[in-house]
Amino acid sequence: MITVTTAAALSLPISLSRCSKLINTRRDVRGGGFRVFAIIGESGGGFLEKKHDWSTIFEVEDPRASRVVHQNKGKVFEANEALEVARFDIQYCDWRARQDLLTIVLLHDKVVDVLNPLAREYKSIGTVKKELAELQQELAQAHKEVHMSEVRVSTALDKLAYMEQLVNDKLLPDTSTATETDNECIALSPTECVVLTPSTPSPTPTEEAKKSKLSRKKLNISGPVPDYHPRLKNFWYPMAFTADLKEDTMLPIDCFEEPWVIFRGKDGSPGCVQNTCAHRACPLHLGSVNEGRITCPYHGWEYSTDGKCEKMPSTKLQNVKIKSLPCLEQDGMIWIWPGDETPTDSIPSLQPPLGFRIHAELVMELPVEHGLLLDNLLDLAHAPFTHTSTFAKGWSVPSFVKFLTPETGLQGYWDPYPIDMEFKPPCIVLSTIGISKPGKLEGQSTRQCATHLHQLHVCLPSSKNKTRLLYRMSLDFAPILQHIPLMHLLWRYFANKVLNEDLRLVLGQQERMIKGANVWNLPVTYDKLGVRYRLWREAVEKGVKQLPFNSNSM
Repeated sequence: MITVTTAAALSLPISLSRCSKLINTRRDVRGGGFRVFAIIGESGGGFLEKKHDWSTIFEVEDPRASRVVHQNKGKVFEANEALEVARFDIQYCDWRARQDLLTIVLLHDKVVDVLNPLAREYKSIGTVKKELAELQQELAQAHKEVHMSEVRVSTALDKLAYMEQLVNDKLLPDTSTATETDNECIALSPTECVVLTPSTPSPTPTEEAKKSKLSRKKLNISGPVPDYHPRLKNFWYPMAFTADLKEDTMLPIDCFEEPWVIFRGKDGSPGCVQNTCAHRACPLHLGSVNEGRITCPYHGWEYSTDGKCEKMPSTKLQNVKIKSLPCLEQDGMIWIWPGDETPTDSIPSLQPPLGFRIHAELVMELPVEHGLLLDNLLDLAHAPFTHTSTFAKGWSVPSFVKFLTPETGLQGYWDPYPIDMEFKPPCIVLSTIGISKPGKLEGQSTRQCATHLHQLHVCLPSSKNKTRLLYRMSLDFAPILQHIPLMHLLWRYFANKVLNEDLRLVLGQQERMIKGANVWNLPVTYDKLGVRYRLWREAVEKGVKQLPFNSNSM
């Protein structure tokens, strides 16, 4: 439990049980480290082992084996003990990074082994291709882990520098009489902390910088929902699934308090026009689609996908046009650009990961502001308390929950849950969950799980108190479920049941927020991703040129 305590102290993504079935190593008993061998073939039923020249870089002892626990009597660590905590964490990060690099090295060796000409004598081309494809996926994941290790080391170094500054300024005296107003606390665990007590009334530059940083991140989401800022509209928004838009159908939608209708033109491409006839303001979606034009049910005026009126029965045709939005189709979804700025060329890919099949695509209208719903989806810590009759039934309550992510990222993974999550601007949440069977979790990372559930949530701002939710569910197992009749009804039933567990809470939040309560009054460790979404949205509304965080940083 020492590593858990230290990780909590420095908020670092340290995991105790991240193992990989791909790592073939032999422990060196004498040194306590690892010696690396590459498997290059078989002979006489045994493996031929070849020691690499660079294997010495991995001969580093796991620092947890020699960790000494200091039995402090109170809850105040002395300066040397606090620094030792930080140094130990850096040693662990170094050891963890070497193991991640070792994974990549051995994977490369396996690629060489698969491509070995001798292997062609007893392996088919199909088998070799399959093995290479699997190894390529594992290599990509290993490179991702190395990047995370770099982030861990960087974070540990920053915190060590900060603690050293505190020591130099004599901010860690051996005292237990510090008052709550003068102290800062670095949590070692939910019940322990390092108390930092200023020795002089005047704050140091380090303290001022820290307080300034905290003040910048203070959130106040309270009061009635304000009008949506025009800058929030300057993004591509996925509004519907391709499968829901047939040639002769139309989809009425609300987006940022405005009514629109989507239909297909003569060439089959989707278009989005204002859902109001220029003649007498009749809703166009009450009409029909004929030969790529939407027809008003009141007097038969017909509009193309660019909003131009091409037919006016019983009167002379005039030059009339209603408002239209840029609209396109990608990754099985219909996208629109509701803003005034020129649309960007790039649209984020929402395709499920390789090896997953789509099993359900659902659309729901929910009576909550879309930001509150995103806050809920970006928070997993509530699951064992809220979803006790659905997917989290039987989950144990962890002693400490963290969301681990690069400093500038909008994605990461939950500890101790085997769940990866990402926020894609402006309103998209992607998650991959490792599962063993329905309602059960397996392992402490998605890599340790044999089967997975991938989810896409799109929270579209219909109005101040309504969200259009698009939900897509994909699995990397049980493909036969796609062919079971009426299976989509079962998926909808389960989705509604889960959402109803959340909805009663979010509606309560919304009511209190409107009356003045701050729904982000006291963020804690596991609120990191939700806070970053709010900071990103705040920066967009303020017109910041360089938006905070980068969803592609991992």
